[in-house]
Amino acid sequence: MKRIVLTIFTLLAVLSLAGCGYNSMQQQEEEVFAAWGNLEAALQRRADLIPNLVETVKAAAAHEKDTLQAVVEARAKATQTKISPDMLGDQQALAKFQAAQGELSSALSRLMVVVERYPEIRANQNFLGLQTQLEGTENRITVARKRYNDAVKDFNFAIRKFPNSLTNSVLLHLERKQFFQADPGAQTAPKVNFGASS
Repeated sequence: MKRIVLTIFTLLAVLSLAGCGYNSMQQQEEEVFAAWGNLEAALQRRADLIPNLVETVKAAAAHEKDTLQAVVEARAKATQTKISPDMLGDQQALAKFQAAQGELSSALSRLMVVVERYPEIRANQNFLGLQTQLEGTENRITVARKRYNDAVKDFNFAIRKFPNSLTNSVLLHLERKQFFQADPGAQTAPKVNFGASS
């Protein structure tokens, strides 16, 4: 009789562990880390393209030194601001990282305005190729941000739902991850002016 009770208890323990989410929560955390790695790779691709873009514009518009310098400085700051996967729960670290990336996006926008002023730059084949690559990279960054946020949403829910929440509080102690937020001012539509007087 004792052996039957022990067998039943062992079977119940195994079944309860199978449904406790121990493995699935860890798998979802790894998916968050993988999504973050993919986002970092897309951001690094953008940073790698910028020196070539700047040199191409510099050759055609040397007098736009301030704008070019701002792009170079923003790139340097963005590549120096790092965040490791274990810091994804730190809201301040992620905000600092996002701010550096936002400054780089802003500097690139100003560079594109410079390019619009100089038709010879827009006609340059090297510039056209770089611009196409940069546009593709920006699209990759957008997709990577969305995938990261989706992975964070799934993970954060997984560690809070029952019975996973019990398993997490007793065994794993996994913390919520932070979402990648929109750049400040992103909700404001840009003003377009085609030279018409107001």
